Amino acid sequence: MDLLRFITAGSVDDGKSTLIGRLLFDTKNILADQMEAIEKASKSRNDGEIDLALLTDGLRSEREQGITIDVAYKYFQTPKRKFISIDAPGHIQYTRNMVTGASNADLAIILVDARQGVAEQTRRHSLIASMLGIPHVVVAVNKMDLVDYSEDRFLEIAKTYEELAKKLKIKDLTIVPVSALNGDNVAEASPNMPWYAGDTMLSVLENVNVLSDQNLTDGRFSVQYVVRPQTEEYHDYRGYAGRIQSGTFRKGDRITVYPSELTSTIEKIEMGGNEVEEAFASQSVTLLLSNDIDISRGDLLVTSDDGQPILSQDLETLICWMDDRKELRVGGKFNLQHGTSRTRCSVRSIDYRVDINTYEQIEDVESLKLNDVARVVLRTANPIAYDPYLKNRANGAAILTDETSNVTVGACMVE
Repeated sequence: MDLLRFITAGSVDDGKSTLIGRLLFDTKNILADQMEAIEKASKSRNDGEIDLALLTDGLRSEREQGITIDVAYKYFQTPKRKFISIDAPGHIQYTRNMVTGASNADLAIILVDARQGVAEQTRRHSLIASMLGIPHVVVAVNKMDLVDYSEDRFLEIAKTYEELAKKLKIKDLTIVPVSALNGDNVAEASPNMPWYAGDTMLSVLENVNVLSDQNLTDGRFSVQYVVRPQTEEYHDYRGYAGRIQSGTFRKGDRITVYPSELTSTIEKIEMGGNEVEEAFASQSVTLLLSNDIDISRGDLLVTSDDGQPILSQDLETLICWMDDRKELRVGGKFNLQHGTSRTRCSVRSIDYRVDINTYEQIEDVESLKLNDVARVVLRTANPIAYDPYLKNRANGAAILTDETSNVTVGACMVE
Protein backbone atom coordinates (compact mmCIF):
# COMPACT_ATOMS: atom_id res chain seq x y z
CA MET A 1 0.00 0.00 0.00
CA ASP A 2 1.56 3.28 -1.09
CA LEU A 3 1.56 6.62 0.75
CA LEU A 4 0.17 9.99 -0.35
CA ARG A 5 1.25 13.20 1.37
CA PHE A 6 -1.15 16.04 0.70
CA ILE A 7 -1.47 19.58 2.01
CA THR A 8 -4.60 21.68 2.37
CA ALA A 9 -4.22 25.43 1.88
CA GLY A 10 -6.35 28.48 1.22
CA SER A 11 -7.69 31.63 2.87
CA VAL A 12 -8.90 31.97 6.45
CA ASP A 13 -12.23 30.22 7.11
CA ASP A 14 -12.25 28.40 3.78
CA GLY A 15 -12.76 25.17 5.73
CA LYS A 16 -9.38 23.43 5.49
CA SER A 17 -9.49 21.85 8.94
CA THR A 18 -13.15 20.93 8.52
CA LEU A 19 -12.40 19.14 5.24
CA ILE A 20 -9.69 17.01 6.82
CA GLY A 21 -11.95 16.35 9.82
CA ARG A 22 -14.72 15.25 7.44
CA LEU A 23 -12.32 12.91 5.60
CA LEU A 24 -11.27 11.36 8.91
CA PHE A 25 -14.88 11.04 10.04
CA ASP A 26 -16.25 9.59 6.80
CA THR A 27 -13.40 7.08 6.45
CA LYS A 28 -13.89 5.96 10.08
CA ASN A 29 -10.38 6.98 11.11
CA ILE A 30 -11.51 8.65 14.36
CA LEU A 31 -11.16 6.71 17.61
CA ALA A 32 -14.09 6.60 20.03
CA ASP A 33 -12.28 8.67 22.68
CA GLN A 34 -11.33 11.27 20.05
CA MET A 35 -14.95 11.55 18.96
CA GLU A 36 -16.08 11.90 22.56
CA ALA A 37 -13.57 14.70 23.17
CA ILE A 38 -14.66 16.51 19.98
CA GLU A 39 -18.33 16.26 20.94
CA LYS A 40 -17.54 17.63 24.39
CA ALA A 41 -15.50 20.53 22.97
CA SER A 42 -18.26 21.31 20.47
CA LYS A 43 -20.97 21.78 23.11
CA SER A 44 -20.06 25.45 23.43
CA ARG A 45 -21.20 26.06 19.85
CA ASN A 46 -24.59 27.76 19.58
CA ASP A 47 -25.80 25.51 16.76
CA GLY A 48 -24.88 22.31 18.55
CA GLU A 49 -23.08 20.93 15.47
CA ILE A 50 -19.96 18.79 15.94
CA ASP A 51 -16.93 20.88 14.97
CA LEU A 52 -14.78 18.50 12.90
CA ALA A 53 -12.06 21.17 12.58
CA LEU A 54 -11.11 20.43 16.18
CA LEU A 55 -9.56 17.17 14.98
CA THR A 56 -6.66 19.13 13.50
CA ASP A 57 -6.74 22.45 15.41
CA GLY A 58 -5.07 21.14 18.55
CA LEU A 59 -3.52 24.31 19.99
CA ARG A 60 -5.53 26.15 22.63
CA SER A 61 -5.10 29.45 20.78
CA GLU A 62 -6.37 27.80 17.59
CA ARG A 63 -9.52 26.57 19.29
CA GLU A 64 -10.15 29.89 21.03
CA GLN A 65 -9.82 31.89 17.79
CA GLY A 66 -11.29 29.29 15.47
CA ILE A 67 -8.27 29.47 13.14
CA THR A 68 -5.28 27.30 12.23
CA ILE A 69 -1.93 28.73 13.38
CA ASP A 70 0.56 25.89 13.12
CA VAL A 71 0.88 23.12 10.53
CA ALA A 72 -1.06 20.04 11.70
CA TYR A 73 -0.28 16.51 10.52
CA LYS A 74 -2.83 13.70 10.54
CA TYR A 75 -2.30 10.07 9.54
CA PHE A 76 -5.09 7.88 8.21
CA GLN A 77 -5.76 5.17 5.68
CA THR A 78 -8.41 3.53 3.55
CA PRO A 79 -8.32 0.04 1.99
CA LYS A 80 -6.61 1.59 -1.06
CA ARG A 81 -3.95 3.91 0.35
CA LYS A 82 -2.23 5.45 3.38
CA PHE A 83 -2.31 9.22 3.81
CA ILE A 84 -0.47 11.98 5.63
CA SER A 85 -2.58 15.14 5.61
CA ILE A 86 -0.91 18.49 6.24
CA ASP A 87 -3.24 21.29 7.34
CA ALA A 88 -1.63 24.68 6.58
CA PRO A 89 -2.66 28.02 8.16
CA GLY A 90 -4.67 30.46 6.06
CA HIS A 91 -3.46 33.79 7.47
CA ILE A 92 -0.91 35.70 5.39
CA GLN A 93 1.53 35.93 8.32
CA TYR A 94 1.64 32.12 8.47
CA THR A 95 2.44 31.60 4.78
CA ARG A 96 5.94 30.43 5.75
CA ASN A 97 4.27 27.56 7.65
CA MET A 98 2.58 26.54 4.41
CA VAL A 99 5.95 26.47 2.63
CA THR A 100 7.38 24.21 5.32
CA GLY A 101 4.42 21.84 5.18
CA ALA A 102 4.28 21.70 1.39
CA SER A 103 7.96 20.96 0.82
CA ASN A 104 7.40 17.18 0.79
CA ALA A 105 3.80 17.07 -0.43
CA ASP A 106 2.74 14.98 -3.44
CA LEU A 107 -0.55 16.83 -3.85
CA ALA A 108 -2.04 20.17 -2.82
CA ILE A 109 -5.69 20.80 -2.03
CA ILE A 110 -6.43 24.50 -2.52
CA LEU A 111 -9.73 25.45 -0.87
CA VAL A 112 -11.89 28.24 -2.25
CA ASP A 113 -14.95 29.62 -0.46
CA ALA A 114 -17.80 29.42 -2.98
CA ARG A 115 -19.10 32.79 -1.74
CA GLN A 116 -15.77 34.62 -2.00
CA GLY A 117 -14.22 33.01 -5.07
CA VAL A 118 -10.49 33.10 -5.84
CA ALA A 119 -8.84 35.32 -3.20
CA GLU A 120 -5.33 36.70 -2.65
CA GLN A 121 -4.31 33.77 -0.45
CA THR A 122 -5.63 31.38 -3.09
CA ARG A 123 -3.22 32.96 -5.56
CA ARG A 124 -0.38 33.03 -3.04
CA HIS A 125 -0.76 29.38 -2.07
CA SER A 126 -1.18 28.33 -5.70
CA LEU A 127 2.04 30.16 -6.60
CA ILE A 128 3.89 28.42 -3.77
CA ALA A 129 2.48 25.03 -4.81
CA SER A 130 3.72 25.70 -8.35
CA MET A 131 7.13 26.92 -7.14
CA LEU A 132 7.56 23.86 -4.93
CA GLY A 133 6.83 21.62 -7.89
CA ILE A 134 3.87 19.85 -6.30
CA PRO A 135 2.79 17.63 -9.20
CA HIS A 136 -0.96 17.44 -8.49
CA VAL A 137 -3.33 20.26 -7.50
CA VAL A 138 -6.96 19.74 -6.45
CA VAL A 139 -9.19 22.79 -6.01
CA ALA A 140 -12.02 22.19 -3.53
CA VAL A 141 -14.74 24.79 -4.07
CA ASN A 142 -16.11 24.58 -0.53
CA LYS A 143 -19.32 25.77 1.17
CA MET A 144 -21.44 24.99 -1.88
CA ASP A 145 -24.38 24.65 0.54
CA LEU A 146 -24.14 28.41 1.19
CA VAL A 147 -24.64 29.22 -2.51
CA ASP A 148 -27.56 26.79 -2.91
CA TYR A 149 -25.32 24.27 -4.67
CA SER A 150 -25.25 26.57 -7.72
CA GLU A 151 -23.68 25.03 -10.81
CA ASP A 152 -23.23 28.48 -12.37
CA ARG A 153 -21.24 29.72 -9.36
CA PHE A 154 -19.04 26.63 -9.42
CA LEU A 155 -18.33 26.98 -13.15
CA GLU A 156 -17.50 30.67 -12.70
CA ILE A 157 -14.92 29.89 -10.01
CA ALA A 158 -13.55 26.93 -11.99
CA LYS A 159 -13.00 29.12 -15.06
CA THR A 160 -11.16 31.78 -13.02
CA TYR A 161 -8.87 29.19 -11.44
CA GLU A 162 -8.15 27.43 -14.73
CA GLU A 163 -6.85 30.72 -16.13
CA LEU A 164 -4.65 31.11 -13.05
CA ALA A 165 -3.39 27.54 -13.41
CA LYS A 166 -2.31 28.21 -17.00
CA LYS A 167 -0.14 31.12 -15.84
CA LEU A 168 1.45 28.92 -13.19
CA LYS A 169 1.83 25.96 -15.59
CA ILE A 170 0.01 23.59 -13.24
CA LYS A 171 -0.15 20.35 -15.22
CA ASP A 172 -2.51 18.09 -13.28
CA LEU A 173 -5.56 20.05 -12.06
CA THR A 174 -8.84 18.73 -10.66
CA ILE A 175 -11.68 20.97 -9.43
CA VAL A 176 -14.36 19.53 -7.12
CA PRO A 177 -17.46 21.25 -5.63
CA VAL A 178 -17.85 20.25 -1.97
CA SER A 179 -19.46 21.07 1.34
CA ALA A 180 -16.98 19.89 3.96
CA LEU A 181 -19.44 20.64 6.76
CA ASN A 182 -22.18 18.44 5.30
CA GLY A 183 -19.97 15.91 3.55
CA ASP A 184 -21.11 16.69 -0.01
CA ASN A 185 -18.67 15.17 -2.54
CA VAL A 186 -16.08 14.53 0.18
CA ALA A 187 -16.25 10.74 0.57
CA GLU A 188 -19.54 10.16 -1.24
CA ALA A 189 -21.22 11.76 -4.25
CA SER A 190 -23.69 14.47 -3.29
CA PRO A 191 -27.38 14.19 -4.26
CA ASN A 192 -27.49 17.99 -3.93
CA MET A 193 -25.25 18.43 -6.99
CA PRO A 194 -26.53 16.02 -9.64
CA TRP A 195 -24.96 18.26 -12.29
CA TYR A 196 -21.45 17.24 -11.12
CA ALA A 197 -20.33 13.91 -12.58
CA GLY A 198 -16.68 13.98 -11.49
CA ASP A 199 -14.84 12.19 -8.68
CA THR A 200 -15.30 12.87 -4.97
CA MET A 201 -12.37 14.27 -2.98
CA LEU A 202 -11.61 10.86 -1.49
CA SER A 203 -11.70 9.18 -4.89
CA VAL A 204 -9.21 11.72 -6.26
CA LEU A 205 -6.88 11.16 -3.30
CA GLU A 206 -7.12 7.38 -3.53
CA ASN A 207 -6.50 7.14 -7.26
CA VAL A 208 -4.00 9.88 -8.14
CA ASN A 209 -0.81 8.31 -9.51
CA VAL A 210 2.21 9.48 -7.49
CA LEU A 211 4.65 6.67 -8.26
CA SER A 212 5.43 8.19 -11.65
CA ASP A 213 6.36 11.48 -9.92
CA GLN A 214 9.45 10.00 -8.28
CA ASN A 215 12.81 10.56 -9.94
CA LEU A 216 14.16 7.02 -10.24
CA THR A 217 16.74 7.81 -12.91
CA ASP A 218 19.18 10.29 -11.30
CA GLY A 219 20.92 8.55 -8.40
CA ARG A 220 21.55 11.00 -5.57
CA PHE A 221 22.70 9.98 -2.05
CA SER A 222 23.59 12.62 0.54
CA VAL A 223 26.02 11.31 3.16
CA GLN A 224 24.71 11.87 6.66
CA TYR A 225 27.17 9.86 8.71
CA VAL A 226 30.43 7.95 8.19
CA VAL A 227 30.18 4.61 10.03
CA ARG A 228 33.50 3.45 11.56
CA PRO A 229 32.90 0.97 14.44
CA GLN A 230 36.68 0.37 14.92
CA THR A 231 36.13 -2.91 16.74
CA GLU A 232 37.90 -6.26 16.33
CA GLU A 233 34.93 -7.67 14.41
CA TYR A 234 34.58 -4.63 12.13
CA HIS A 235 38.16 -3.43 12.10
CA ASP A 236 38.21 -2.28 8.46
CA TYR A 237 34.52 -1.37 8.17
CA ARG A 238 33.79 2.00 6.55
CA GLY A 239 30.21 2.69 5.56
CA TYR A 240 28.38 5.81 4.43
CA ALA A 241 24.91 6.15 5.94
CA GLY A 242 22.13 8.37 4.66
CA ARG A 243 18.91 8.54 2.69
CA ILE A 244 18.62 8.06 -1.04
CA GLN A 245 17.20 11.31 -2.39
CA SER A 246 16.44 10.07 -5.89
CA GLY A 247 17.24 7.30 -8.32
CA THR A 248 18.32 3.71 -7.70
CA PHE A 249 21.63 2.39 -6.34
CA ARG A 250 22.76 -1.17 -7.12
CA LYS A 251 25.66 -3.31 -6.02
CA GLY A 252 28.46 -2.88 -8.56
CA ASP A 253 27.37 0.61 -9.67
CA ARG A 254 30.10 3.13 -10.39
CA ILE A 255 29.67 6.29 -8.33
CA THR A 256 31.10 9.80 -8.36
CA VAL A 257 31.57 11.78 -5.15
CA TYR A 258 30.80 15.50 -5.13
CA PRO A 259 32.32 18.05 -4.70
CA SER A 260 35.66 16.16 -4.96
CA GLU A 261 34.61 14.27 -8.14
CA LEU A 262 36.47 11.16 -6.96
CA THR A 263 35.10 7.84 -8.22
CA SER A 264 34.55 4.36 -6.79
CA THR A 265 32.25 1.32 -7.03
CA ILE A 266 29.51 0.15 -4.65
CA GLU A 267 30.71 -3.07 -3.02
CA LYS A 268 27.80 -3.60 -0.63
CA ILE A 269 24.42 -2.04 0.27
CA GLU A 270 23.06 -2.54 3.79
CA MET A 271 19.53 -1.73 4.87
CA GLY A 272 18.05 -2.53 8.28
CA GLY A 273 21.02 -4.72 9.16
CA ASN A 274 20.68 -6.84 6.01
CA GLU A 275 22.58 -6.80 2.74
CA VAL A 276 20.47 -5.97 -0.35
CA GLU A 277 21.23 -5.93 -4.06
CA GLU A 278 19.61 -2.54 -4.73
CA ALA A 279 17.88 0.37 -3.01
CA PHE A 280 15.91 3.31 -4.32
CA ALA A 281 14.59 6.79 -3.50
CA SER A 282 13.44 7.50 0.08
CA GLN A 283 15.13 4.41 1.54
CA SER A 284 17.76 4.86 4.27
CA VAL A 285 20.82 2.71 3.65
CA THR A 286 24.53 2.32 4.28
CA LEU A 287 26.80 2.12 1.24
CA LEU A 288 30.21 0.41 1.33
CA LEU A 289 32.66 1.19 -1.47
CA SER A 290 35.40 -0.87 -3.10
CA ASN A 291 38.20 1.54 -2.13
CA ASP A 292 38.85 4.06 0.63
CA ILE A 293 38.47 7.63 -0.58
CA ASP A 294 37.93 10.88 1.29
CA ILE A 295 34.18 11.14 1.95
CA SER A 296 32.52 13.01 4.82
CA ARG A 297 29.13 14.25 5.93
CA GLY A 298 27.57 16.56 3.35
CA ASP A 299 29.17 14.89 0.33
CA LEU A 300 26.88 13.73 -2.48
CA LEU A 301 27.25 10.26 -4.01
CA VAL A 302 25.97 10.08 -7.60
CA THR A 303 25.60 7.07 -9.89
CA SER A 304 28.17 7.75 -12.62
CA ASP A 305 26.14 6.34 -15.53
CA ASP A 306 23.21 8.70 -14.89
CA GLY A 307 22.92 12.45 -15.46
CA GLN A 308 25.37 14.40 -13.33
CA PRO A 309 24.49 17.35 -11.05
CA ILE A 310 25.67 20.92 -11.56
CA LEU A 311 28.68 21.86 -9.43
CA SER A 312 28.84 25.60 -8.77
CA GLN A 313 29.27 28.33 -6.17
CA ASP A 314 26.75 30.60 -7.89
CA LEU A 315 23.13 29.57 -7.35
CA GLU A 316 20.13 31.15 -9.06
CA THR A 317 17.22 30.50 -6.71
CA LEU A 318 13.58 31.28 -6.10
CA ILE A 319 13.27 32.24 -2.44
CA CYS A 320 10.31 32.60 -0.11
CA TRP A 321 11.48 34.95 2.65
CA MET A 322 10.34 33.72 6.09
CA ASP A 323 11.85 36.16 8.59
CA ASP A 324 9.51 38.71 10.21
CA ARG A 325 12.35 40.57 11.97
CA LYS A 326 14.97 41.15 9.27
CA GLU A 327 14.75 41.86 5.57
CA LEU A 328 16.84 40.13 2.92
CA ARG A 329 19.22 42.58 1.24
CA VAL A 330 22.05 42.35 -1.26
CA GLY A 331 25.25 41.55 0.62
CA GLY A 332 23.46 39.72 3.41
CA LYS A 333 25.29 36.67 4.75
CA PHE A 334 23.63 33.40 5.75
CA ASN A 335 24.22 29.68 6.15
CA LEU A 336 22.91 27.52 3.30
CA GLN A 337 21.69 24.00 4.15
CA HIS A 338 21.50 21.78 1.07
CA GLY A 339 20.81 18.13 1.83
CA THR A 340 23.29 17.28 4.57
CA SER A 341 25.86 19.86 3.45
CA ARG A 342 26.14 23.24 5.12
CA THR A 343 28.10 26.24 3.88
CA ARG A 344 28.15 30.00 4.24
CA CYS A 345 26.75 32.16 1.46
CA SER A 346 26.05 35.77 0.55
CA VAL A 347 23.35 37.48 -1.52
CA ARG A 348 24.79 38.70 -4.82
CA SER A 349 21.61 40.16 -6.31
CA ILE A 350 17.82 40.31 -6.13
CA ASP A 351 16.76 39.98 -9.76
CA TYR A 352 13.03 40.48 -9.23
CA ARG A 353 10.13 39.96 -6.84
CA VAL A 354 6.96 38.15 -7.89
CA ASP A 355 3.69 40.06 -7.51
CA ILE A 356 1.33 37.64 -5.77
CA ASN A 357 -1.82 38.93 -7.45
CA THR A 358 -0.63 39.30 -11.06
CA TYR A 359 2.46 37.02 -11.01
CA GLU A 360 4.35 39.83 -12.72
CA GLN A 361 8.09 40.22 -12.12
CA ILE A 362 8.91 43.45 -10.28
CA GLU A 363 12.50 44.58 -10.79
CA ASP A 364 14.71 47.10 -8.91
CA VAL A 365 13.84 45.52 -5.56
CA GLU A 366 16.08 46.59 -2.68
CA SER A 367 14.91 44.10 -0.05
CA LEU A 368 12.53 41.24 0.71
CA LYS A 369 10.00 41.25 3.55
CA LEU A 370 8.12 38.40 5.23
CA ASN A 371 6.42 36.07 2.71
CA ASP A 372 7.92 37.82 -0.34
CA VAL A 373 8.82 35.52 -3.23
CA ALA A 374 11.76 36.53 -5.41
CA ARG A 375 14.55 35.36 -7.68
CA VAL A 376 17.83 35.74 -5.82
CA VAL A 377 21.41 34.89 -6.81
CA LEU A 378 23.56 33.42 -4.02
CA ARG A 379 27.33 32.96 -3.83
CA THR A 380 28.44 30.05 -1.64
CA ALA A 381 31.76 29.63 0.15
CA ASN A 382 32.06 26.05 -1.11
CA PRO A 383 30.81 24.47 -4.36
CA ILE A 384 27.33 22.90 -4.22
CA ALA A 385 26.32 19.88 -6.34
CA TYR A 386 22.67 20.44 -7.22
CA ASP A 387 19.98 19.70 -9.80
CA PRO A 388 17.37 22.20 -10.99
CA TYR A 389 14.49 21.99 -8.53
CA LEU A 390 11.81 21.26 -11.11
CA LYS A 391 13.89 18.33 -12.38
CA ASN A 392 14.80 16.89 -8.98
CA ARG A 393 12.99 18.36 -5.96
CA ALA A 394 15.13 16.43 -3.47
CA ASN A 395 18.46 17.77 -4.73
CA GLY A 396 17.24 21.21 -5.80
CA ALA A 397 15.88 22.42 -2.47
CA ALA A 398 17.77 24.33 0.22
CA ILE A 399 17.14 26.58 3.19
CA LEU A 400 18.79 29.76 4.44
CA THR A 401 19.47 30.07 8.16
CA ASP A 402 20.57 33.07 10.20
CA GLU A 403 24.28 32.94 11.05
CA THR A 404 23.82 33.91 14.69
CA SER A 405 20.44 32.51 15.76
CA ASN A 406 20.37 29.50 13.36
CA VAL A 407 16.69 30.31 12.65
CA THR A 408 15.42 29.33 9.20
CA VAL A 409 14.82 32.55 7.26
CA GLY A 410 14.33 31.44 3.67
CA ALA A 411 13.18 28.48 1.58
CA CYS A 412 15.12 28.10 -1.69
CA MET A 413 14.33 26.38 -4.97
CA VAL A 414 17.49 26.28 -7.11
CA GLU A 415 16.89 26.91 -10.81
